[in-house]
Amino acid sequence: QVQLVESGGGSVQAGGSLRLSCAASGYYGRYCMAWFRQAPGNEREGVAVIHSNGGTKYADSVRGRFTISQDIVKKTLYLQMNSLKPQDTAIYYCAADAPPCYDMWRLSRPQTGSWGQGTQVTVSS
Repeated sequence: QVQLVESGGGSVQAGGSLRLSCAASGYYGRYCMAWFRQAPGNEREGVAVIHSNGGTKYADSVRGRFTISQDIVKKTLYLQMNSLKPQDTAIYYCAADAPPCYDMWRLSRPQTGSWGQGTQVTVSS
């Protein structure tokens, strides 16, 4: 089991940038890692995923603006968010799931896996 702690959220004006981090403790082996977000009144939605094989996938709403990456040595997952929009406002969660990660690869909420506690991102217009 892996434990996850997000950081890096905050308030920013539209067009600005933030970088989220997700520090993992425990075993950080060959997991699929992903960022999800949940705005008030909305379902939790997948934003970006990095597969255990290194492949990445993004939601249409963030492709070209967000970049997911990880540093396996530091056991840390990142989400670089550029050109932020007010509609990006949400609580952002990182998640880990063991392969084959079928749900997570589709940016759907996995039935198993680990979650962080979330970090708030607020984008003002």
